[in-house]
Amino acid sequence: MKLPRVMITAPASGSGKTLITCGVLQALVNRGMGAASFKCGPDYIDPMFHSRVIGMPSKNLDPYFTDENVMRYLFARSAEKVEISVIEGVMGFYDGIGSVVLEGSTYDVSQRLRCPVILIVNCKGASLSVIPVIKGFKEYTENNIKGVILNNMSPMIFKEISKKIEEELGIAVIGYVPNVSELVLESRHLGLVLPGEIDDLKGKLNQLADILEKTLDIDRLLKIASEAPELEYTVPKIKKLDSKVRIGLAADEAFCFTYEDNISLLEECGADIVRFSPIYDQKLPDGIHGLILSGGYPEMHAEALSSNKSMLEDIHDKIMNGLPCMAECGGFMYLNREVEDSEGKFWNMAGVIDAKVSNKKRLSRFGYIEIHPKGRSKILPADCVVKGHEFHYWDSEDCGEDCEAIKSSNGRKYDCIHCSGNLVAGFPHIYYYSNPDIVYDFLKFCSECDSGLKVRYN
Repeated sequence: MKLPRVMITAPASGSGKTLITCGVLQALVNRGMGAASFKCGPDYIDPMFHSRVIGMPSKNLDPYFTDENVMRYLFARSAEKVEISVIEGVMGFYDGIGSVVLEGSTYDVSQRLRCPVILIVNCKGASLSVIPVIKGFKEYTENNIKGVILNNMSPMIFKEISKKIEEELGIAVIGYVPNVSELVLESRHLGLVLPGEIDDLKGKLNQLADILEKTLDIDRLLKIASEAPELEYTVPKIKKLDSKVRIGLAADEAFCFTYEDNISLLEECGADIVRFSPIYDQKLPDGIHGLILSGGYPEMHAEALSSNKSMLEDIHDKIMNGLPCMAECGGFMYLNREVEDSEGKFWNMAGVIDAKVSNKKRLSRFGYIEIHPKGRSKILPADCVVKGHEFHYWDSEDCGEDCEAIKSSNGRKYDCIHCSGNLVAGFPHIYYYSNPDIVYDFLKFCSECDSGLKVRYN
């Protein structure tokens, strides 16, 4: 299948990947082109910015979570609906799940998807020195690097250096990006601030797109994307329920870290997703058979969440009386007794987990993990293995011990997750396509509970 596509990457984080990716996407949209976007790795926030530009969900591509065929399928089902797909890399191009491996890297994604790559080089404080940087990345190993974008470069220097790059390295120079400090996206502890927190984001992205139309050769970028080779894959087989079950999904500014492909898999397996807000709604949606509390920033909205006592009570009572629930990271924090906000004040939460969550002011756990349940739950049975990711500065007094996590980078093991009865709750973000059977098992359990079977968390 012919799927025009291009990847935007860099030698390291902080090189301007997200800003330039969003600017390119906005330029394509302004040209009237249909575009899909993707983010390498487990990041939630960068895809939110992509989505604001293209007006449709952005997806994640992660070689740790899925094999090559599944990744190609997940990519293609979005890419085949549009004229071009733009993939933003993560970290440095060659940085993988461990310090000295390519597995799980942006490079890994580019190889699996046979995707042309554009390398962004941050040229602040450099001119001729960018050439050996580009040469090193191009020659390090066999790759698909087809062009470069020179970020933070003046137009005067660009005229000279771009000619020399193409003459010496034989690589296309797509253009440059001048210093646009007034458009730089701000960060906080989990990454960028959320799109809704930036004043006039759309105006700023259009301003950036206007600049890039002048400084980048977008037509040349499109030509490189159109030359991507055909991509073959088979559609994975997914178990499906005979009838739909209604699943409540927390979705507001406090609970916004949800993989789009997780939602799609839930729906494909038989879920009727009903979104609700733990901040604004007074109670859970009527008639739901199960509940999903995703990650996000509950610590940033702790006062509002704590003030909504009717929602807290409804969630507490329904879970304690057998409503199946899967909660991760921010959703798990919300189920604790108390959560500390960013100012150091503690707020009452749902109290399903009798523990307090506090700010450790450093990463408590970080990285990819393989999760092995110990067998106390029908939702995650003992023979089930799933993959996930942790990244959090807040930590709980009781993170659970019903699963064993194994870190992919160093093999370190630790206990995690409350996983018994009708509840699965812990810090790890689980990527459902790492084992689609967990979605079917969860929905089947929800259906059984609705039919009269009551299994309570204990």
